[in-house]
Amino acid sequence: MTESASAQPRESLPLDSTAQLLTRITAQLGAQLSHVSLNGTRRPMHHRTGGSAPGSATITRAPALVAVAHGSRDPQALRTVMKLLDRVRELRPGLDVQLGHIELNEPLLPAALSGLGSGDAVLVPLLLGRGHHVKRDIPAAVAAAPALRATIAAPLGPHPLLVEALYGRLVEAGWPAEEADSRGSAVVLAAAGSRDPDSAADTRRTARMLSERLGGVPVVPAYASATTPTVPVAVRALAARGRHRVAVASYFTAPGRFATAAAAAAPGAAAAPLGAHPAMARLLLCRYDQALTGALPAHEVATNDHLLASA
Repeated sequence: MTESASAQPRESLPLDSTAQLLTRITAQLGAQLSHVSLNGTRRPMHHRTGGSAPGSATITRAPALVAVAHGSRDPQALRTVMKLLDRVRELRPGLDVQLGHIELNEPLLPAALSGLGSGDAVLVPLLLGRGHHVKRDIPAAVAAAPALRATIAAPLGPHPLLVEALYGRLVEAGWPAEEADSRGSAVVLAAAGSRDPDSAADTRRTARMLSERLGGVPVVPAYASATTPTVPVAVRALAARGRHRVAVASYFTAPGRFATAAAAAAPGAAAAPLGAHPAMARLLLCRYDQALTGALPAHEVATNDHLLASA
């Protein structure tokens, strides 16, 4: 062997192999960083597709968030919901945020789910308690989309963020942020109403939480349909107890017939519906994340077990 030959390294890595290695490392780092939010937290990720080549980075995507609104003939309702979902998108860029309605507005929920095909989704009801829509209508729509891997989140209420939105709307309507003398004051929490006892229990719990937020001011639930008391009856009952400064808190996610009627019955300040309040956008994402992690108690989250098992 010549001297020049012996001076060569026994083993050398070809330049093209080095480039391939660096390319692979860069791709893997990019895939990992794509899972991290700007604030440094890891985004919840679910596998959407399989069949990746051996050794390649697995491409994953967060399940779509499907907000499920009731629907209303009031054109302002749809505009309000769209504004709320725009806030959600601002809070979590890149998340696929869709909308489906139970009735009255397009897109209806079955069409929205059909458009997702065989993907993953978390349905977040824009509803404030456990009533018929949450327990029956939404699961039925999911069952009719067997290709979709879906989880149904808990309704928005009760939750501290919901109470913050209620409080914020009351302050906007003229409720003093610092109540000097609350002895003659009270609030009627005007809700849609339901025959489901769980829904009524959820509304009463929200009323108690709002009362605490207001420093002990009485908060009385009242309803626009299905059950009692109505808003006018609740106002008269409070007046009989010496509570003559009564405001109405609108326990509705968007404008509509019930919200308008409740506001008309207010003897004083009438808060606007919750709408696109910043706390509502945070609450939607909170329910979405809780559904993904299974962090909620069993009675607060509904899942389609058959479809979830196939995910």
